[in-house]
Amino acid sequence: MKPVALVIGAGDALGGAIAKRFAREGFTTCVTRRHADKLDALKTEVESAGGTCHAFGSDAREEEEVIKLFAHIEANIGPIEVCVFNIGGNVRFGITETTARVYRKVWEMCAFGGFLAGREAARMMLPRKKGTILFTGATASLRGGAGFASFAGGKHALRALAQSMARELGPQGIHVGHVIIDGAIDTEFIRETFPERYALKAQDGILNPDHIAENYWMLHSQPRDAWTFELDLRPYMEKW
Repeated sequence: MKPVALVIGAGDALGGAIAKRFAREGFTTCVTRRHADKLDALKTEVESAGGTCHAFGSDAREEEEVIKLFAHIEANIGPIEVCVFNIGGNVRFGITETTARVYRKVWEMCAFGGFLAGREAARMMLPRKKGTILFTGATASLRGGAGFASFAGGKHALRALAQSMARELGPQGIHVGHVIIDGAIDTEFIRETFPERYALKAQDGILNPDHIAENYWMLHSQPRDAWTFELDLRPYMEKW
């Protein structure tokens, strides 16, 4: 069976681009969203280009669902060589308007889901002493902005998880990386919600998902004598 690249949170932009990049290298791609029907277009695109893609509806916050997902892939599709956790949760609320439900939900998506995926990936990879686990971070992984207490809390926690896993699993042959995306990505959401920011696309002022995905492939391809843990990506004009 061909090696598998599992992308948890394969949306229409970055997650999909990552899946397509690994598919071009001969990986069987497994992609997840909460609702599998939203993955139909991505699956068709991968297969039309000659790749193999399996789509799953799975809630990354539910432990049993995550365990079953990994077990099914390993038993029926192939060994998971790459696992990418690409779930966000970017919402903006003032601190007094942030409800417990919002904070908990964002934390579950960013941090708890990352823990479940990372744990199950490690369980599959450790006996083989090889594999790559990559987490998608954000500007909020490094600093909390006004109105983003829940998102920053979740992304800070995800970064800490990635650091702990890298230190524990690296010596056992598992490459763990954390990718900080510092800037707007070329998505339908940005186009509709932030038209002024989206207008910078003509000047290469927002991130191209395919270019980001190239860096995920680079991280997986690195020789183990020169592994990168953390990589930050931003447009040349982004203030940081």
